[in-house]
Amino acid sequence: MNLERNNLTIFIVLFLSILYAQNYFLNKSTPQIDVSYDSFLKVLNEGKVQEVVLGEQEFKALVQAQENKKFWYKVQSVPLDQVNLLKDKNVKFYKKAENTFLNNILSWVAPPLIFVLIWFLFMKKMAGKGGVGGSMMSVGKSRAKIYVETDTKVNFNDVAGVDEAKEELKEIVNFLKEPKKYARLGARMPKGILLIGPPGTGKTLFARAVAGEAGVPFFSISGSEFVEMFVGVGAARVRDLFEQARKNSPCIIFIDELDALGKVRGAFGPGGGNDEKEQTLNQLLTELDGFDSKSGIVLLAATNRPEILDPALLRSGRFDRQVLVDRPDKAGRIDILKVHTKKIHMVADLNLEQVAELTTGFTGADLANLVNEAALVATRKNKELVDLDDFNLALERIIAGIEKKNRLLNPFEREVVAHHEMGHAIIAMALDTTEVVHKISIIPRGVGALGYTIQRPTEDRFLMKREELESKIAILLGGRVAEKLIFNHLSTGASDDLARATDLAAQMVTRFGMCEDLGHVSLVQEQNTYLSPQSRQTYFGLEIANKIDESIRKILDRCYAISQKALEINLALLKNSAQELLKNEVIDLEAINAIKAKVKKVS
Repeated sequence: MNLERNNLTIFIVLFLSILYAQNYFLNKSTPQIDVSYDSFLKVLNEGKVQEVVLGEQEFKALVQAQENKKFWYKVQSVPLDQVNLLKDKNVKFYKKAENTFLNNILSWVAPPLIFVLIWFLFMKKMAGKGGVGGSMMSVGKSRAKIYVETDTKVNFNDVAGVDEAKEELKEIVNFLKEPKKYARLGARMPKGILLIGPPGTGKTLFARAVAGEAGVPFFSISGSEFVEMFVGVGAARVRDLFEQARKNSPCIIFIDELDALGKVRGAFGPGGGNDEKEQTLNQLLTELDGFDSKSGIVLLAATNRPEILDPALLRSGRFDRQVLVDRPDKAGRIDILKVHTKKIHMVADLNLEQVAELTTGFTGADLANLVNEAALVATRKNKELVDLDDFNLALERIIAGIEKKNRLLNPFEREVVAHHEMGHAIIAMALDTTEVVHKISIIPRGVGALGYTIQRPTEDRFLMKREELESKIAILLGGRVAEKLIFNHLSTGASDDLARATDLAAQMVTRFGMCEDLGHVSLVQEQNTYLSPQSRQTYFGLEIANKIDESIRKILDRCYAISQKALEINLALLKNSAQELLKNEVIDLEAINAIKAKVKKVS
């Protein structure tokens, strides 16, 4: 309907413009001047009049004033003997009926009307884009994008890696397809389903897949689009959204980034909150209570910060089902890679299991980016197919950053960096950890990395022992120990290693209760710990704080001693391997395995 109205308006504007232009150019193609009858007689006697158009109140004469220059002489009075006079002079003449009303319309009414219509179209366009005028005209309208089954083009075959979440959402699809089946025993579907999980795990993709599978309208909107600077706008948009949903039921409403709208009320103290956000949230709570789950409306929402949501949103009868969309495990990563590698040309014998082993902790979005980067690497090398080496190079690019080949180090700095990186690698081999050294390089990458040692876990781990944590700290300190043993100095290159080692030791003492002197207590509790810790709450005084500092220092000293012992018994191997690294700049997995065979283990 809106499309038809817009087409009609455009047609009217074009029609009036053509009429006005035609009238204007017909009248203005030859200049026209008002003259007296005497002036007309003068040019008539001179033989310069070529044509006369007779009217009821006036007539016009086409006069050849000069060579290649003509004028219309417009004469007001019309004598009775005018026709005979023109006959005597052999001047062509004819009579033309005048339509002064149409001329007045085209001359005076059409130009402002065209301007008003153009202004109206411009403001309507601004309204669609949320511009200055548009914001005022559509201030209370919902900005949800409406998709139908053919628009989403996503189904459960496009979602992989999180089978448990998929099974939960399949039940929603079945309810939308067969509501009577679920009502048979008096059961009702949850009014709201909240998808929670880290960024990039596919929460939005899951919601669109549900709509694609169910074949129902899909209303998609972000939580931030409800809130404007005007009080009451967000609440009006919530009402309008649910009103549209009721007209199109069965349907799915999807609110992305729910935390932008549903943040806990009163979280900022007196006078520090946002009344508009609270009114919008109150309206959403009211709408959740107001619609029946049997009406065929399913409300989906996604957030990666569920800990800051208002408790009223999460109570039973509102968002009463929470579905975790977590980082995929190894099997899940293989399934996700199979989905994304369908879009690229790769070698037939590429083992996706090897790629999955190297990508522990990656989300679905990370894996999609990895596949794309691998294809770009192969393209830059003018390859016909993508192979495992391209995936390894893409992984390095994502983890360590872009190679900085123009960042030239002097010979001494290169030597320090080579021994530093080999210190990390040899200690990792000597302690025989679960994280295997994958590659060693002294080519600068990223913002500040002068070299890097890539370690990737061979399996998914969810628990770690104290000995494993201390081994990680020892590996972090390995570069600093190597510099001290070889050059007898300390450099700034270990600053990031020290920060990470200190933080890990602090967590062992304060969170994991791994200090004998302090006992089995958790001295620090993370606030907002679900996905993104922001603050810490402490449970100790000054005396305990001193013991914590002392315990952290003891752990670091013990791990430093382990590193020193490991490098001292492998000192010759450290020097030889560092020289090899200086020569080749990169040591790959095959050379690493050769070095590992020569490493003396530390008990």
